[in-house]
Amino acid sequence: MTPATGTMPAALTRPLRRASARRVAIVSASAAVAVTVLFAVALLLGPAALSPAEVVEALTGRAQPVVSLVVWELRMPRALAAVVVGACLGAAGAVFQSVLRNPLASPDVLGVTASAGTVGVAAVLGLGLSGIALTGLVAGGSIVAAALIGVLAWNRGLHGMRLILVGVGFSAFATALTGTVLTRAEIRDVSVAYTWLVGSLGGSSWSVVGTSGVVAVIAFALLALQVRGLRGLELDDATAAALGVRVQRVRVGVLLTAVVLAAIAVGASGPIGFVALMAPQIARRLVGPGSISLVASAATGAALVSAADLVALYAVPGIPFPVGVVTGAIGAPYLAWLLTRSDPARPGGTR
Repeated sequence: MTPATGTMPAALTRPLRRASARRVAIVSASAAVAVTVLFAVALLLGPAALSPAEVVEALTGRAQPVVSLVVWELRMPRALAAVVVGACLGAAGAVFQSVLRNPLASPDVLGVTASAGTVGVAAVLGLGLSGIALTGLVAGGSIVAAALIGVLAWNRGLHGMRLILVGVGFSAFATALTGTVLTRAEIRDVSVAYTWLVGSLGGSSWSVVGTSGVVAVIAFALLALQVRGLRGLELDDATAAALGVRVQRVRVGVLLTAVVLAAIAVGASGPIGFVALMAPQIARRLVGPGSISLVASAATGAALVSAADLVALYAVPGIPFPVGVVTGAIGAPYLAWLLTRSDPARPGGTR
C-alpha cells in the first residue's frame, strides 16, 4: 500500500493490488528457483567431483559411504546455511528499510552487525568458542546490543533518524572495540577470528543450521503475524495511527523480530556485509512500486548469499575466500550507486 493508493476507491485499488501480488509471486518464485539451482550446484562442485547421479544416490541413501559423507556432512550444511543466512538478512533488511522509511537502513548501518562482530571476536579469541556455542553467544549478544541501541535512541518512542544516528555511533564504538581485541591477540588466532569477522560459511554444521533454521522459522512466523502493522508503518505515523495501527508497539515488535533474524544470520556465519542492504532493494526494483515484499526480499537474500558463496569458493581455483569478501566487493559499489539514486520523495526512497 502506498499513500496514494490508500485514498483511492476500492474499485480502483483492487486491480493494482492484484497486479502487485502477481509480481511479488513471480519474483519470489523466480528467486526460489534460482536458490534451488544454486543449491544443486553447491552439492555438485568441490574438490571431490561428483556427478548428478552420485548426488541423487546420496540423497536417496543408495550411494557409497564416502559419497554420502561428502554430500550430507560437507556440502549440504554449507548450502543450507547460505539459504538460511541469506533469507534472514534479506527479511531483516526489508523490515528495517520499511519501518525506518530509509533505503540505507540495515543491520549493518544500525550497529547490530558490528556489535555481533565484537561479541564474536571476543568469543573466538577469549573463550575459544566455535560451532553452536559461538552461534548462540553471538545471537544473544546481538539482541542485547540492539536493545541497548533502542534504549539510547528512545525519546518518547523510536524514531527513524534518531535510531539510525545512534546506530551509526554504536557501530563505530563496536568497531573500535573489535580492533582493540584483535590488536591484543596472538597473530595466529587473529587470522581465525578475522575470517569469521569477514563473514564465512566454512564452519557450517548440522547443529548450527538446524538450530538457526528452527529459530528463523519461528521469527518468520512472528513477522507474518505483524505484516498488517508493518504495512501501516510504511506510511507516516499519523496516517498509520488513523488506520488503527498502534505505532510504537508495532514498531518495537517488528524491529525486535528483525533483530532476531539478523542475529541468527550473524551467529551462524559472522557478519556478511551488504546483503541486508541489497536484497530488499533488488526485490523492490523487481517487484515494482509499492510496499517492500518480505517474501521476495528473503528469497532474493538467499539467492544472493548462495551465489556469492559459490563465487567465493571457485572464482579463483585453489583459493577459497570468505563469502563476505564477495558481498563486500559487490555491495560497496551498489551502496554508492544507491546513494546517487536516493530520492526521499519517492516510495522506497530511491528513483
